[in-house]
Amino acid sequence: MASRGTTETSKLKQNLEEQLDRLMQQLQDLEECREELDADEYEETKKETLEQLSEFNDSLKKIMSGDMTLVDELSGMQLAIQAAISQAFKTPEVIRMFAKKQPRQLRTRLAEMDRDLMVGKLARDLYTQQKVEILTALRKLGEKLTGDDEMFLSANAGTALSQFERVSTDLGSGDKVFALASVEVEKVKQ
Repeated sequence: MASRGTTETSKLKQNLEEQLDRLMQQLQDLEECREELDADEYEETKKETLEQLSEFNDSLKKIMSGDMTLVDELSGMQLAIQAAISQAFKTPEVIRMFAKKQPRQLRTRLAEMDRDLMVGKLARDLYTQQKVEILTALRKLGEKLTGDDEMFLSANAGTALSQFERVSTDLGSGDKVFALASVEVEKVKQ
């Protein structure tokens, strides 16, 4: 009886993680099938998915305002949703690993990308975009970056990632994260 709420908290967290995984997988599948869809169908499906992310974000906001014991565990998911909505990250796989706080998997993905670039399996522009996303995620997870990685990041980070870094650094004010996400959602809806 002393652990009242522990099971419910655990179940809630599991359900939220599963919902986030489903939405991130939906975005990833959409990107992978982009060439098979006509432009209108792609845009409509992406818009619907972003609306679902926005609704999920609103649910997290309500949970976080009423149950402070979940704030720390939900902060990573909140940032991942904010990043997806603001489109700072274009790679759902990176968003998912960031939300689950998986620096080892992010580093493994980076090594795979280095290999794929060398053998010509990955285009330079896609490599640059994804490497910047991974390095940014690693930095936000508190991982130490090499000097070369820091230089690569500062040379290639765009304004969306800079904005994400600025807002997520001030996480003490969750309202600012939600405010930015709301602005970005409105931009997508227009």
